[in-house]
This record gives sequence, structure tokens and C-alpha cells, in this order.
Amino acid sequence: MTKSIVRVIVSTALVAGSVGVAVPARAHAPAQRGELLALTPVSDLTTAQVSGFLKDAGVDSAAVRYGVRGYRVTYRTLTPQGALTTATGLFVLPLDGRHGRVDLVADMHGTMVDRDYAPSVGEDYGRLSPYLHASAGRAVAAPDYLGLGRGPGRHPYMDTASSVSAALDMLRATRTAARELGRPLSGDVYGTGFSQGGQVAMALGKALGQGADAHFRLKALAPVSGPYDLAGQEVPALFDGRVNDTSGVLYMSYWLTAQNRLHPLYRSTGEAFRAPYDRVVDGLLDGSHTEEEILGALPGNVKDLLTPGFYQRLQHPRGALLAAMRDNDHTCDWKPAVPVRLYTATGDTDVPIANTLSCVRQLAAHGKKAPVVDQGAVDHNGAFKKSGPQIVRLFDSVAGTA
Repeated sequence: MTKSIVRVIVSTALVAGSVGVAVPARAHAPAQRGELLALTPVSDLTTAQVSGFLKDAGVDSAAVRYGVRGYRVTYRTLTPQGALTTATGLFVLPLDGRHGRVDLVADMHGTMVDRDYAPSVGEDYGRLSPYLHASAGRAVAAPDYLGLGRGPGRHPYMDTASSVSAALDMLRATRTAARELGRPLSGDVYGTGFSQGGQVAMALGKALGQGADAHFRLKALAPVSGPYDLAGQEVPALFDGRVNDTSGVLYMSYWLTAQNRLHPLYRSTGEAFRAPYDRVVDGLLDGSHTEEEILGALPGNVKDLLTPGFYQRLQHPRGALLAAMRDNDHTCDWKPAVPVRLYTATGDTDVPIANTLSCVRQLAAHGKKAPVVDQGAVDHNGAFKKSGPQIVRLFDSVAGTA
């Protein structure tokens, strides 16, 4: 299928206001990373609807200026082992009436266990930040990550390298999609993300800053409450009370089962998880269960989840276990050439503020001073809700549109 035909089909779908019609990018093209495979309209909101969506979730909607239109982007990327696969993500454009080039926000979502909760599929929490930024006048690329949304397989949770690879390839696919939709990108990229996505945003910024793709110019980074220091802060916080029990059980069960598919952390689930949880934990985290279903089937704290031996190993990690943590602890170990502002909250008992302070120290060691915005005595989601509108204003200021 030629580009001109693609453009006609997409335009027809937009005029009709249709949702859910997949549009092949081009037939018989050689398989390559970042190749756009399909573009599916998934949402169409007026300015008032965007404002209402944000307000209902407790997010300040003062920055909303435009309606938005969202698409599911299906594209080629790589597995953690380097094989070609597919992934999906949400691409959102502002309905601002302009026809010139538009800046792009790379928006990385937080921990999700249910593939249908991912931004390109669920009209839920994962769309708050994309809609917020798009309604302020920028295009938004929000990857679902591998194994979430409509991508195959299981999500390699907290494997930062593959999340960055999938995010980079989505930027490439989005560049093609934007051109086909008649809204070409400027090449300027503003990076943000929340929780797991905060860490991915820092790592993506590092990749872009080091020239991973010449088409994209990093302009600013503003992650929120990322787990930047697993070995030094996040994992120890599971045992000293800084992470609440419910989140600790979800994160640790998700992390261990996902990482064990990439690293030899344990030979059998019974080596790491107590009975009867050893028989169900891997199946619960297959991408088809909700948080409520998973937590309802697991104990109330990490100590009751894990065998005594593995519980001790986590408190004094070494070997493959320590390597799995440290593989993800270098996202702040570089010197950005763009403004960086880190958002967090002292009240966060999912990703304690010490993670952000570790990031600040790593950046400072390279000569980069990164201001910290502490949102105070709010919880993990509260940190995001307060930070999102502030990040829009930061990006406006950097772009000179404030």
C-alpha cells in the first residue's frame, strides 16, 4: 500500500470520526525497528471532555487549551534478547487547527500489570498525562512497553534497556504516523514519566542525549518519582517500612517473576515464594489479571510472600540478584545538556524520595545540577497529579511558549 493511499484512509477515518479501524502503514516493506505497522484511532475528545477527564481524576486542568485525538500505534521493535517483535503505544495530537510542525512529549507510564490498562487500550489513568500534554499543544508518544497493550508476550518489568528500546522505536514510528496524518514533528522531544516511567524517561533521555537517533533533539527532562536506585534505596525500603506492604508485594512479585525470565534468580518458584503462592504467582502476573486480582491472591506483606532464605537474600543481594538491580540503577549516571527537573514527594510510600535524591547525586557527580520539586505529604499517585500540570508549564517555559 502506498503512502498516498494510507493518508486517504486515515483522513477518511478522521472525517467520519470512526474509532478502531487499523490502517496498515505500507505493505511489503522490509522488517525494521521503528517501522509503523498500523495506526488505529482510539479516542476523540473536545476541550471540555479533556478538562472533565482530568478533573475527575483530581488533576488541575488549567493548562487545557485544545481537544485531543488519540491513536494506537503498532510498530516493530526488539525483545530483550534482540529479536524482532511488535509493540503498541498511544499517540495523541492536539486539535489546535495548526498545520505546522509540532513538538513531541515522550511520556512513560508507571507500573501496570494488566495489558488492557496500557495507554493505547484503556481510557483510564494511563491517558491522564498524554491528554494533559496534548491538550496543551504538543504531540505525545506514550509507549505501552513490551508485552502490554496489544503487543505479544509478557512484560519484562523493570528491564530498563528493553523499555528504552521500545520507546525509541515508538518515537520513530510516531514520526512516520505524524507525517501521514499531516502533522509532522519538529524533532524536539520533551521527556517525562511517572514511577517505573520516571526511570525509563531518564534512560530514554540519556539515549537521546547521546545521539541514539539524529531525528530527535532532547529539550528537557521532567520525570516523577522514579525508582532510580533499586539496590541502594527501593529494595532496602521494602524491609525498613518506607514502602507500604501492599505495594511491596505487588512490586516484588512482579519484579522477581519478570526478572527471572531474563536472569537466573531462582530455579523454581518454590525457591523464592512460599507455598501456596509459589503455584500461582507466575500465572497471576501474565498480563491478564488486575492489581485487585493479584493482591487478592497473595499475602499482605513481602515477608509472608517469600521463603525465609530468599527473603534474606534480598536483604543482602549478590550475584545475579544484585546484578539485576544494578542493571537498572544507571539511568541518572550521565550529564544532560538540557534542563532537568525531578519531581517527588516525601509522602510517597511506593517509591520513597530517597530514590530521587540518589538520582540528584549521580547527576551532580557528572556536573549536572537538577532541582527537586517535593510535593510534600501526598502519596505516590498524588505526586503525579500535582506534578503533571507543573511539568506542562516547565515545558512551555523551555519552549518559549509560556
